[in-house]
Amino acid sequence: MDFGDILNQWDKMQSEESKKERERKASQQVSRKKANAPTKEEKLAASQKKTFEEIMAEDAQKRINPIDLWLNRFGTTDKDAEAAEYEERTKMERREFVRTMRPEARIDLHGLTRDEAWSRLESFVSDCVRRNLKKILIVHGKGNHSHGPDPVLGPMVRTFIEQNPNLGTSGHPEHALGGTGATWVVIKANA
Repeated sequence: MDFGDILNQWDKMQSEESKKERERKASQQVSRKKANAPTKEEKLAASQKKTFEEIMAEDAQKRINPIDLWLNRFGTTDKDAEAAEYEERTKMERREFVRTMRPEARIDLHGLTRDEAWSRLESFVSDCVRRNLKKILIVHGKGNHSHGPDPVLGPMVRTFIEQNPNLGTSGHPEHALGGTGATWVVIKANA
């Protein structure tokens, strides 16, 4: 048996298989059910008297910028806005943390004169900066026992905080820690 005989035998087998396939297709039953309802595109094409193939051909001729196609599919994110939002959120969390954290050191200025209080504050703040503390409490009183109509130490403490480059945000603690008779101060990190 040579190659020519093998090829003839192969052709004969192929023709028999194709004949069987044709007979099987002819014997299949045809469904008598209605076809599926037309899609929106098919309804639109029927109303416009266009075939679906014609609509597809028109769509294929339209040119779409690849960048616009990508942007429509995946969208964009504004990374600068997200970074700014994250920064603002963490900043507010840090502020809230610092505001609610307990003071790490405390000084009481009751009964001192303005000059004595100033010098004690200078040494106290420099010591706290050296110890890397983050928040301190300065108790200055409300000025109820001051000689004269105005409190002395409260305004002096505010002036000291504004002038000292090591001190940052300040405020009054809750009533249990002194209320308006005390001031908490955050020591700047880069001090």
